[in-house]
Amino acid sequence: MPSSEVAVAASPAVEATRWLAVGSVLGLIALGVAWELWLAPLRPGGTWLAIKVLPLCIPLGGLLRMRLYTYRWMSLLVWIYFIEGAVRATSDRGTSAVLAIVEVVLCLVLFTACVLHVRQRLRKTP
Repeated sequence: MPSSEVAVAASPAVEATRWLAVGSVLGLIALGVAWELWLAPLRPGGTWLAIKVLPLCIPLGGLLRMRLYTYRWMSLLVWIYFIEGAVRATSDRGTSAVLAIVEVVLCLVLFTACVLHVRQRLRKTP
């Protein structure tokens, strides 16, 4: 197995960044579904835009198993959601704009958690 796949005795910092990343991904999933179906849908009754959260479901297993590769590519994937949040925060009004700001904050938390996780893990590697 590559060194990034070896089970590690996780330090408290690694565990904290792991749970911060998992929590922010789950937050983005819940926010995306609730936003598009109930809180501020573009049309009454919700829209198909709720499927935008499906790519966020894919990395959950890798994040929970602490696969370094998953943390690396997740730090790139998150920028798609950040851009959506930034655009909608500046173009939408009312509840939708507030939800977009929450999305931006969750994206920044996720990116920070992924970067710190990778940094801590690589620091431990011989």
